[in-house]
Amino acid sequence: MAYITKGIGGFYYVKTPDGIVECKARGIFRKRGITPVAGDNVTLSADGTMIDEILPRKNVFIRPPIANLDILFIVTSTTQPVPSTLVLDQLAAAAIYKDVQPVLVVTKADLAAADMLRTAYVGSGIPLVQLNYETGEGLDEVKRYISGHLCAFCGNSGVGKSTLLNTLAPALNRETGQISQKLGRGRHTTREVEIFEICGGRLADTPGFASLEAQKLCRIPKEDLQHTFPEFAPYFGQCRFTGCSHRSETGCAVREAVEAGTISKTRYASYLAMYGRPMRGRSGKNEQARRYLVRCAGSGCPRPLCTARGLYRCLRCGLPQCCTARFTARSDCG
Repeated sequence: MAYITKGIGGFYYVKTPDGIVECKARGIFRKRGITPVAGDNVTLSADGTMIDEILPRKNVFIRPPIANLDILFIVTSTTQPVPSTLVLDQLAAAAIYKDVQPVLVVTKADLAAADMLRTAYVGSGIPLVQLNYETGEGLDEVKRYISGHLCAFCGNSGVGKSTLLNTLAPALNRETGQISQKLGRGRHTTREVEIFEICGGRLADTPGFASLEAQKLCRIPKEDLQHTFPEFAPYFGQCRFTGCSHRSETGCAVREAVEAGTISKTRYASYLAMYGRPMRGRSGKNEQARRYLVRCAGSGCPRPLCTARGLYRCLRCGLPQCCTARFTARSDCG
């Protein structure tokens, strides 16, 4: 079966049994509002110069532009840049909503411990793989996920996506970049989506995401958002009210699980932020959500979080704290 490996400036590079050929898409696709993307299974014209048909898609993402994904590797680092669990959860939710298995890949564990991420994602249903390039830890597990699947990398620039790809397939020799000390993130080195056949499967190298761009993966309706958090599933149907949004309702089984520690408070805070909770009243029923998102959790800091710039977490326990304490641990964290 022929599939698109890369598209640049209206030209598409299609992998066929005879090799990769350069094609253009027929004008009918533009009239129908369809844009061919990497990962599309296609049929070609008799002379092999035009894409005649795009076969039915399992799924499609607009950013990055890729179709028919099976597994989405969400690559993050323990430091440089410091991970944002909100961005990671947005990426994971988008993957699950599109029927793609998210896998969290943690790099730079030699520079800082990954305990905060492990604590946040234990019991979430999202696999976590920690990499160590010196010992090879985690690489075989990543290769097993790739085998027989179409996979893609995503994550902020500078977390090590190109470095990981170079380790998995050195012959590809992908360009890597340095971390900008001023911005606290990497410079983009991958400029377009490109699919390679490695490790018995197919892997797409994708452009890096800024934190705001993670929201552009797809739009998840609020009523479906709960289904993109797998750890919520055991509590569906146990809430006091039908149609519970799991934010402020009395008798919410999900909130009770958060209080009991069964569901990560970090993950729940991401759920509230993604839901776009408009709760601004002073009634007691809103206090629970405020404690998770609006103010520093348990730190005693009266300042609200700088939500326009993202949620900042304590580096030790992962709970939210105010924007003035970015890249630090909370003073009262044990």
